[in-house]
Amino acid sequence: MYSETINKLINEFEKLPGIGHKSAVRLAFYILESPIDVSENMAKTLLEAKNKIKFCSICYNITENDPCDICSNAKRDDSCICVVENVKDVVAMEKTHEFRGLYHVLHGSISPMNNITAGDIKIKELLERLKDDKIKEVILATNPTIEGEATAMYLSKLIKPLGIK
Repeated sequence: MYSETINKLINEFEKLPGIGHKSAVRLAFYILESPIDVSENMAKTLLEAKNKIKFCSICYNITENDPCDICSNAKRDDSCICVVENVKDVVAMEKTHEFRGLYHVLHGSISPMNNITAGDIKIKELLERLKDDKIKEVILATNPTIEGEATAMYLSKLIKPLGIK
């Protein structure tokens, strides 16, 4: 129904999470009907984000600076780590202005149905961080799903022998 180029643009939008065919068509035509500078700015911003954003080498949050602003903040309580599944969870916690410790982002949860094992997420890196004698408390803040609960149970069994509360 559409030209090959428009179909390719629609197909690319459909790859985005939560975007179905109708939304992809609307987005494609929005781009096509907009002035060229809108498309250029969007493309430039996408490439800039892909080139500048990386993972913190300590907590695996996204950042432009390594270590991230949270890990490098001397005012944070470095004896407490809150373990979360993804970057959006860090943002949600930070919005409360209640937690003053550090984070560890797993980048997923254990999900045998989706072939995601403990080796596929940042558990090994967490355990390496916990070797530091400064860490006195770990808060497991995984999502309240079957996968999140399974991940929390697995982590608690690994952390308990370390003597960390």
